[in-house]
Amino acid sequence: MSDVLKLHTSDCAVWASLPVPTFLIGADNVIIDVNSAAEGFVNASRKSMIGTVIWQQITIEEKIELAFEKARVQGTPLFVNDLDVGGRMRSPLQCSVQISPIQAHEGAMLLMLSPRELAGRMTQNHSAKSAAQSAIGMAEMLAHEIKNPLAGITGAAQLLSMNLAPEDLELTELIVSESRRIVKLLEQVEQFGNLSEPDFQPVNLHDVLDRARRSALLGFGSHMKIVEQYDPSLPPAWGDPDQLLQVVLNLLKNASQAAGTENGTITIRTYFEHSFRLRRSDGTGKLLPLQIEIIDDGPGLPDHIKDDIFEPFVSGRENGTGLGLALVSKIISDHDGWISVKSEPGNTVFRLSLSRVPREQNTKTGAN
Repeated sequence: MSDVLKLHTSDCAVWASLPVPTFLIGADNVIIDVNSAAEGFVNASRKSMIGTVIWQQITIEEKIELAFEKARVQGTPLFVNDLDVGGRMRSPLQCSVQISPIQAHEGAMLLMLSPRELAGRMTQNHSAKSAAQSAIGMAEMLAHEIKNPLAGITGAAQLLSMNLAPEDLELTELIVSESRRIVKLLEQVEQFGNLSEPDFQPVNLHDVLDRARRSALLGFGSHMKIVEQYDPSLPPAWGDPDQLLQVVLNLLKNASQAAGTENGTITIRTYFEHSFRLRRSDGTGKLLPLQIEIIDDGPGLPDHIKDDIFEPFVSGRENGTGLGLALVSKIISDHDGWISVKSEPGNTVFRLSLSRVPREQNTKTGAN
């Protein structure tokens, strides 16, 4: 039976083209075949997985073996939402799991994983970009309408202070200091609105990450330990090195601030996931195989802002502007990339997914 099933799947273009990780499993739970998306998900070759037990290749948060056997005995399909599924070389990802018996082959099962990250990707990406663009328009309006009268208020307070008794100077000093604080905030808002389009070129992501790491350790992250877990075989990305540096610096700064004054650890991880694809609204897809994760061991994101963390003016910190992550989201969106976050106390992971250098650019430059 296994040979027949393997022959059918190996020769079938539909099997190879399935966009979600799919495993063909025999009656003894041994893997008979996998598609290319499953190879990417587990980060292992088809050859190395065939003949091994499925539960040695993937880990599922909840016990699903019993439900799997029940579906096999009853001959009925099973669909389970929101399970954390991991592989040998990857952290868990929330997935929908589909199990289906193979007709005419007793005990054989089909296991399909549908990562929730991949669903609705274009809609969320477009929403984040639109929100950022709306914030840019408001930023420019705020800067123009508020900074000029604010300068007048500051000047008037300084003039008043010249004729006041020392005991009354506290009030004018308060006006001046608060006015300057608002000007500083508006300058951040202006910076948010002045971002140009990316200057696309091949980018060595590890060079960008090293520059960001050194800058962090010399400044805002001097109290942190930064650990590198780099994939040395990672190919160049297609992007703007300065804007990507800005993204990483922002994420490192957030991670450092999450730890407060306490010492903490930030892990920068890179890896290649060739099955990671951004699904466009027109049905086409864009591969985003280059992965960067910024991981901190801080307290995690507050529950009430987890779903809106990339929206402008949403912040989990007192006196935070809420523009940093919105800017990060806009830059990654302009790169046709994807950003996501998974957070729980002691483990917050910001993940960037980027494209590699297009084939036509490789041909022009003679790159591999």
